Amino acid sequence: MDSLLVNFFNLGILQQAWPYLLKGLGMTVLLCVVVIPLGVAGGLAVAIASRAPARWMRWAVIAYVDFFRAFPPLVLLMFIAFGLPFLGLDLPAFAAVALAFLLNTSSYYGEIFRAGIESIPRGQFEAARSLGLSATQYMTRVILPQAVKNVLPDLIGNTLEVVKLTSIASVVALPELLYAARQAQAVTYNATPIIAAGIIYLVCLWPLVRLLSRFEHKQLAMR
Repeated sequence: MDSLLVNFFNLGILQQAWPYLLKGLGMTVLLCVVVIPLGVAGGLAVAIASRAPARWMRWAVIAYVDFFRAFPPLVLLMFIAFGLPFLGLDLPAFAAVALAFLLNTSSYYGEIFRAGIESIPRGQFEAARSLGLSATQYMTRVILPQAVKNVLPDLIGNTLEVVKLTSIASVVALPELLYAARQAQAVTYNATPIIAAGIIYLVCLWPLVRLLSRFEHKQLAMR
């Protein structure tokens, strides 16, 4: 028991590592503030494009979604960060992470939004058109508000996964929370910073987990 406390829950090590963990947490928050809206906006664009009249557009969206849902995000990030420079495109670490997350998360958000749009009865589309609303107007004012409500638990659940996925940014030396914890572990030869980082993730994400559970129970009660 003493060995467990010394190697994984060492308060002295935690006190030394805490300033670095806080800086890493700040970078993680900044990363989430950037990549989550990008993913949501990209996913919404993907969902709308999947309903385009042109068949080639619909097939292009299908290929895009299937590819980036199947392609490992870690490999995608490494290719963008370390492969694109050979093509003359050398992105800063933060930009590389943002691009990788845009490509990956927009495919997932896109499928969620598409399912939400398709859950709306056809009569809603026809009624909106009969009122003389343009495609943009009836989509933003009539369809999307209902679609988002129908898939809100899925959107929250996917956002939780995106926040946890930000930890892979450490592979390109972006100083987010996990990277800071690993650096502190390398210096102290102690796993306490890693455990602390995990606890920080837990504390930050717990409210979203409870919110997701609440929405899921509410939907079950309505059925």
